[in-house]
Amino acid sequence: MNGQTVGVVLVGVGGQGILLASETVARAAMAAGFDVKTNEVHGMAQRGGSVLAQIRYGKKVYSPLVPQGSAQVLASLERIEALRYADLLAPRGLAVVSSQAIVPVTVSSGKAVYPGDAEARLRRAFPRLLYVDVTAKATELGDIRVANIVVVGALSTALDIPENCWKEAIEASVKPKFLELNLKAFAAGRAST
Repeated sequence: MNGQTVGVVLVGVGGQGILLASETVARAAMAAGFDVKTNEVHGMAQRGGSVLAQIRYGKKVYSPLVPQGSAQVLASLERIEALRYADLLAPRGLAVVSSQAIVPVTVSSGKAVYPGDAEARLRRAFPRLLYVDVTAKATELGDIRVANIVVVGALSTALDIPENCWKEAIEASVKPKFLELNLKAFAAGRAST
């Protein structure tokens, strides 16, 4: 890491578990011995609105805000949300994007149109793109609610945090009865890279 501060941005819509994913990333970085700062913007999260979480870690971190064009990883649980926050990703950063499309109210009410070429737009926007069907992976595990941890598993491969720290973070972040399922989701995400 050479003393630099690492920025991670997680985005999606309300109800997708962005805040749990953010907590997991932050705990993993702390377990690895880094100073960590986080920030979440909920917006209209409970109504399916945009959710943004920012995590910065390093030797000493003074602000949780990820400067434009500096995030090492941008992870998105909804594909258009990745495009909304593309300007936060560093030029050589990795975009981990779920192929899931969640149609916003403005589209379902006829006031806007959901882009039909979302994947093509993502491929143009992100030179380093990991486009993952996290919904299918979570469904294979028996619970769509672990899609967020599948994304965490995928993004973990791009960060300098040991795997045991990730497992410790998941253990600290989820209820014991869901631990095994979330560890499987994390492993499925890591295997998708």
